[in-house]
Amino acid sequence: MDFDLVPPTGVGPLRIGMTRHAASTALGLLRDPSAVSESDRPGQHVFRPSGLMISIHCMRDILEAIELGRPSSRTDRVLFRGVDVFALPAREVVQRMGEFTSIEEDPDDDASFIAPDLLLSFWRPFAADAPEEEQGYHFSSVLLAQPGYYDTPAQAAERLQRSS
Repeated sequence: MDFDLVPPTGVGPLRIGMTRHAASTALGLLRDPSAVSESDRPGQHVFRPSGLMISIHCMRDILEAIELGRPSSRTDRVLFRGVDVFALPAREVVQRMGEFTSIEEDPDDDASFIAPDLLLSFWRPFAADAPEEEQGYHFSSVLLAQPGYYDTPAQAAERLQRSS
């Protein structure tokens, strides 16, 4: 199954801004009823048979972010404008993302990248651009968030002031 990242809207039936209850229901729709994982936590995350983890993050009863963890098989793909964010090497994902938007290395973690205009962030446990270092060679997770999710307290105050 393909999961298209549509920032800042969402992924599949999961929509940023929906209620926690609606998000929990939508998350349940992404389970494979023929292969429910014992690791699933209703209302938090599900694991598909491919190993793809889909997690929801709610604050004040509203879905603020959706995180997807790299599957172990290719039966599920996570795509952004045709870029398979888990199948391609991390550096290639960054290069291809750069064709659509600005993407920058996280100043606190050289293994992570943020596309701030799209509210997407990509993480791997360590930076390694050698294929034999599987965990560093590919991204391990991608997070799609609502506007303001990455704001510092000062940025949040500025955003609030601009919207009033």
